[in-house]
Amino acid sequence: MTSSNAQITETTQENAGVFFPLLLLVLYLGLMIWLAIEPYSRATWFAENLPVWIVVGLLVLTYRSFRFSNLSYFLMFFFLCYHTIGGHYTFSRVPFDFFNDLIGSERNNFDRVGHFLVGVFAYPTAELFIRKNLVNGVKVAALVGFLAVSMWAGLYEVIEMIYAINYGGDEAADFLGSQGDIWDAQKDIAMDMLGAILFGALYLFCGAKERD
Repeated sequence: MTSSNAQITETTQENAGVFFPLLLLVLYLGLMIWLAIEPYSRATWFAENLPVWIVVGLLVLTYRSFRFSNLSYFLMFFFLCYHTIGGHYTFSRVPFDFFNDLIGSERNNFDRVGHFLVGVFAYPTAELFIRKNLVNGVKVAALVGFLAVSMWAGLYEVIEMIYAINYGGDEAADFLGSQGDIWDAQKDIAMDMLGAILFGALYLFCGAKERD
């Protein structure tokens, strides 16, 4: 009887674990569809959401072959929702006064926080490398996660620059979201890297527990 109850509990927990990322997907799709209605700029909305759709598509396509932890899925879900909100308003126009006032800044820092949240990908990257036995140890995995986010941070700024050069005008300015700061790209990369350090450290704690 005890063995049977334990088996039922284990099955229930496994089903809940499988259900959770699917729930997050449904919630994201609902938000994405809602925010697709009358965005500030359709061109900027498309440009901002294209990389998000690529990430979501890859997660869906690889779900059966490699399933991340629920924490990884939640962290990625949170960032993707945040980014989708930015795509609707454009990042420099998102209503974010409560935070700007909190830190005493006249600048809209929604994009700065967004770049910090890019660091969440250090966690699933580390998880992928350790579970695929591509590295030896959670410390090396966390380092790989940090390096991967840092590389993407620099690459994305180059992509933004190319987009701005090719299209120019208000749409390019909305996509860049620099708000007149000539050091915006460097500050964005720094925020990406700070986020990667935080979430890499989170993996050092949680990943070490998983390996025990």
